[in-house]
Order: sequence, then structure tokens, then C-alpha cells
Amino acid sequence: MHKRMGEAVARVARKVNDTVENKTDSLDLANCKLMTFPVGIYKAMRSVTEGIHRISLANNELKSITSRFVTTFSQLTELNLAGNYLHRLPEEITSLRHLRAIDLSRNRFRRFPEPLATVPALETIDLEENEIAEVPTDKLASMAVLRSLNLRANPVGPEVRLLVRPLVPFDLLLSPEEPIPKA
Repeated sequence: MHKRMGEAVARVARKVNDTVENKTDSLDLANCKLMTFPVGIYKAMRSVTEGIHRISLANNELKSITSRFVTTFSQLTELNLAGNYLHRLPEEITSLRHLRAIDLSRNRFRRFPEPLATVPALETIDLEENEIAEVPTDKLASMAVLRSLNLRANPVGPEVRLLVRPLVPFDLLLSPEEPIPKA
């Protein structure tokens, strides 16, 4: 077990070093078995955080994202958090002024993460395969640049199905309605 943990740590370190050395605009830590975002990465990436525009933390075991993560990587345009155990986002997510796309599919959200409704540049929200039943339709309708909201495989209520063009200017993706069983 220690050997596997050591390999996982080494893989994360390699990916962080590649990003720092090559001054790329993205950090890919998908499939690294992370339970939290490693604090050491903040220090290791201190010189390049302003240049990071895309981060993937998909398919890890994250239960939360900290406000420090959001404020450190303030220039993000894309954030992939699919396939984790997240059920909420920090309020500071609203400070990501450049965030255009966020993937929160296959997580544990029971409610629509409302701080997303005030992220000004957000065009795409993917919340497929969560446990969302209620959606703040009024807040969504006021999101000026939102182009696509994926709520497939969520137990959303019937009021969400009423959110159709021209009421909302974005594409709303929902699973087909289940047929009503005959008695």
C-alpha cells in the first residue's frame, strides 16, 4: 500500500513540476486518488498560478474544494471536478471572474451550487449524475452568458422542465421524463 501511495505522490509531483517548468496554462491532476488538494502544490506553483487557466481534478476522491484553492487559481477559465465526492462549493467561487466552464458531473450535489449563478463569465455548467432535485430557476434565468446547463441524470422537479426557450437563453439538457406507471 505504501508503494502505491508513493507512486501516486510522485505522479502528482511530476505533473506539477511539468506545469511549472514548461509554464503551461493548465494543470492536470485527474485520476490521482487525491482526497484533498495538496497544500504543497500552492508553494510549488507560487510563481505560475496567475498563468494557470485550466485545472482538471477529475476522478479523484475530493470531498471539498477550499477557498484557498479558488483564490490561488483566480485566473481559471475551465475547472473540471467531475467524478469526485463534492456536495458544495466555497462561496469564493464567485470571485472566479474569468471562469467559462465548470464540470461537476458525477458528484454528490443535492442542490444546485448557487454561488455559480453569480460567476459573470460562466457559459457551461455540467451537473450530470448528481442528486439535484431543486434548481433556482430565477437565478439561472438571469445568467447573461450561460449557454449550456447539463442536468441529465438528476431527480429535478417538473418546474425545471418549464425552463425552455425563450424563457432562458441557454441550452438545458435533461434526461427524458420517466413514463408514469399504469396502476
